[in-house]
Amino acid sequence: MKIVYKGGEGEIVEKKSRFIATVRPVNSEEEALELIAAMKKKYWDARHNCFAYVIGDRGELQRCSDDGEPQGTAGRPMLEVLLGEEIRNVVVVVTRYFGGVLLGTGGLVRAYSRSVQEGLKNSTVVEKREGVRLAIRTNYTGIGKIQYLLGQRSLPVLDSEYTDVVVIRTVVPKETVAALWEAVTEATAGGAQFPEEEPVSYAICDGEVILF
Repeated sequence: MKIVYKGGEGEIVEKKSRFIATVRPVNSEEEALELIAAMKKKYWDARHNCFAYVIGDRGELQRCSDDGEPQGTAGRPMLEVLLGEEIRNVVVVVTRYFGGVLLGTGGLVRAYSRSVQEGLKNSTVVEKREGVRLAIRTNYTGIGKIQYLLGQRSLPVLDSEYTDVVVIRTVVPKETVAALWEAVTEATAGGAQFPEEEPVSYAICDGEVILF
């Protein structure tokens, strides 16, 4: 699933009204409500602080609020953006400072949707996957073969230890672990061992591995 690794803010201006989107990762409804309350306190002088959040691996918990805007013109469009992007465990608050010009129903829907998109653009969104952190132990003749297999599969090297043997640690999508074992065993003629195996959730951001 996709999650927000680092939150961000985005702002647009539509017919003199300012729309400020605040995007944050959350793991519970309590965290989402705390963020919403904090934004209402921070932007206490704003006309509206609308929100939407999606929590759970399958988006089991979904809530949104128009906060005084015409029904269906703010919270629901914001929620639709999050669902359309398939992002989970996220809350977004869009603060509106009214500029004196009415936007109409369609204008409000577009403005709130664009605000969320702008906030997401300035956030770091990653794909969280279920995987296995593996250690592969081999002698020095097997290093090149293992590195080739990892590179062929775009699997990252977390770290390497060089003593009388070599231990290479990597993280592998759980559905491909068996295939990697088989390939490594064949490439090293049974000369490699797997002394460590740990289930993890992970993501890759700008080439860096993030373990959760």
